[in-house]
Amino acid sequence: MKLYIASSDDILSGSATDIYFLRTKEILIKKGLSDVAVRMEVHINGVPRGYDWAIYSGLEEALAILSQRPVTVYSLPEGTLVPSTFPIPLMIIEGEYVDFVELETAVLGVLRHATSVATKAARIKRLAMDRRFIFFGLRSAHPALAPMLDRSAFIGGLDAVSGVLSEKFLGIKPSGTMPHALIVVFGDNVKAWKAFDEVMPNDVPRIALVDTFEDERLEAVKAAETLGSKLYGIRLDTPSSRRGNFREIIMEVRWTLDLLGYKHVKIVASGGLNEKSVLQLRDLVDIFGVGTSIAFPPPVDIGADIVEVYRDGRWVPISKRGKLPGAKKVYRCSTLEYEVVPWGSNPKKCYEDVLELYLDKGRLVKELPSPSSIREYVLRQLKEVPEPTPID
Repeated sequence: MKLYIASSDDILSGSATDIYFLRTKEILIKKGLSDVAVRMEVHINGVPRGYDWAIYSGLEEALAILSQRPVTVYSLPEGTLVPSTFPIPLMIIEGEYVDFVELETAVLGVLRHATSVATKAARIKRLAMDRRFIFFGLRSAHPALAPMLDRSAFIGGLDAVSGVLSEKFLGIKPSGTMPHALIVVFGDNVKAWKAFDEVMPNDVPRIALVDTFEDERLEAVKAAETLGSKLYGIRLDTPSSRRGNFREIIMEVRWTLDLLGYKHVKIVASGGLNEKSVLQLRDLVDIFGVGTSIAFPPPVDIGADIVEVYRDGRWVPISKRGKLPGAKKVYRCSTLEYEVVPWGSNPKKCYEDVLELYLDKGRLVKELPSPSSIREYVLRQLKEVPEPTPID
């Protein structure tokens, strides 16, 4: 038995690739074309229906892969919000093609997946900017992806993640509450809540899960009576297994807690939440735990195409049909307004040059921001765009 995962060495060496890239490399070498330099453009090919923008993510991992070869890389900053209706180069890779041909699979896989997750997280966060969101999606995907999923959800705007490895990879402490299993093993919700309070350190918020054995309202009141002022919040989970309207259940719980003097107790909702449910509950819920809808988002399609080849001492614009030949520069006027011009040309209306040099022949020349800094960058941009129309 084994885990079917590619190792870091597999990815960085180019072994985690499609066979036709290795065949292409072999042909170019044997036919004397191993020294042909190209400029390859990475761009968004398409977004899910209803999306007006995407959050460009996965840059750090893509740079880690490309830094194994003597290539030069220009890129938008990670976390940049890009419009879905305007073709903007996300990255330009420059170098001899045989040096990086087999890395395309891994680079695009990293960028597509991270961008899709971060974009979905950002859409959900934008629907309730003043509410707290925790990413609960690790059980929805292969555990090898846990750090990447936590990172992408976090930089997409969520406030916390549940993964234990997030402290090692992201420098943030994981957040969470308690599972139904804890209460079931005790066989008594009060005993489980008391045990949690007695064992957990003081910096762990006391959030009681209140839908295991009894009516949610009754369990919420029982939890408040059990823990009193120490109770930070109550969590309502798995609404699909309950009869009735989830919003009405939460309204009933909130009303009763307020009536009995427990206005300090926050409401945490989780279990199959998506954009529509966040919109429906945002006036009642203080903290959302969102998992599968972010961990398995509709994909943002990202592709790569050669747009220039170096021949006879100069860069020659060339591309497959349907793509604009020639390398390009990207300038930004505002969050969703960009101008793209041919490489070496001057912009006419937008003057913030956002396609920056990151790798110079494989050497990192620009300091990379922390996940927290990227998240703040994303949140600043989200405040400048309208709320998305929920699509799920």
